[in-house]
Amino acid sequence: MKRPILVAVLASLAALTAATPAAAAKRQVPFGFMGVLADAHVLDPARVNLGDEMKEMSRTGVESVRAAFYWSSAQPYASFADVPPEEASRFRHEVNGVPTDFIESDYLVGNAAERGFTVLPVVVVSPNWAAEHPGTPGSPPYGPEPYAAYLTGLVERYGPDGEFWREHPEIPKVPVREWQLWNEPNSMWFWSDQPFAAEYVDLLKGGYRAVKAADPGARVVLAGLVKESWNLLDLVYRAGGKKFFDVVAIHPFTEKPENVMRILGLVRRTMRKYGDNNKRMFVSELTWPSSKGKIEGKYGYETTEAGQASRLRTTYRMLAANRRRLRLDRVYWVTWLKADKSPTDQFDYSGLRRIERDSDIVAKPAQRAYAQTARVLEGCVKSSHARDCR
Repeated sequence: MKRPILVAVLASLAALTAATPAAAAKRQVPFGFMGVLADAHVLDPARVNLGDEMKEMSRTGVESVRAAFYWSSAQPYASFADVPPEEASRFRHEVNGVPTDFIESDYLVGNAAERGFTVLPVVVVSPNWAAEHPGTPGSPPYGPEPYAAYLTGLVERYGPDGEFWREHPEIPKVPVREWQLWNEPNSMWFWSDQPFAAEYVDLLKGGYRAVKAADPGARVVLAGLVKESWNLLDLVYRAGGKKFFDVVAIHPFTEKPENVMRILGLVRRTMRKYGDNNKRMFVSELTWPSSKGKIEGKYGYETTEAGQASRLRTTYRMLAANRRRLRLDRVYWVTWLKADKSPTDQFDYSGLRRIERDSDIVAKPAQRAYAQTARVLEGCVKSSHARDCR
């Protein structure tokens, strides 16, 4: 009678031993390292079910979502007296006397919290009433105060003591603790007044103080810097910006994965120059559009779908291997979902997924590469099946 029992025990131990390597797989990156940008297509409820797409993000290994919080959409009017009657129902909140619409940001934050994602809002685009040059695309604000007030309202809604969580006790509470103040201010698309540094640092100072007053534990993320980012960061320091951000953010668009490492190394050198090397770093945009042979316009780093997948895999693993040296906490792929249809826009081919025939959404090779990479870096079971590490 003892032999069958012994056999059963040995079989159980063998099964446990076989399961141990997968269960004990070592996580190589902090939670949230694997991120994506959620932008126009995925946030259009008429075309896409955001909840379904975020479920797919989770299966793919995404743990953090970066999204634009458009100031111009949330506060298009300076006072309630300016709001047209047909739009009055949108503005159920006010921030510092300004009518405020949180519908879009509620939609994003609520869906992200359901999946346990952290959210990095990038707060951009001046409403006309607060713009230095009303009607001019990319106009900076006329001063930091209105932007700072809007940031205060956002932190008070989505931060640790935020009213959003009190209004929605059914949603898991995942407070927003990181705020990115503007995007690519060296670009005319986002900041029409160039050179940008002095005006941007004024905005940064006001925004930093507002965020910290509302949530002292929050981290303020510098606007993503693109092109010669190390030199642009030098300009920010020279304009007095050192004390007014906690995390530097870089958009290292380049032809080869190894050049990403060179760019981040140059950024670190600039930070050391100013005695600021202890601060953390985000790559808040990373991509290779799969537009090669599809459109004529070129940035110099377009590739095929196979090349997009290969470069994604190589670069994420390279960044993970060097993250301690770089003090790198997040890497956001641009972007989750695109149409792959534009005759002129390279970035319309940057998605991990694409929309076909206006409704069908299909995975590109880059999504599979992202999922495979995430399984390894997040310590998941290596498998071709759906994953769930949590």
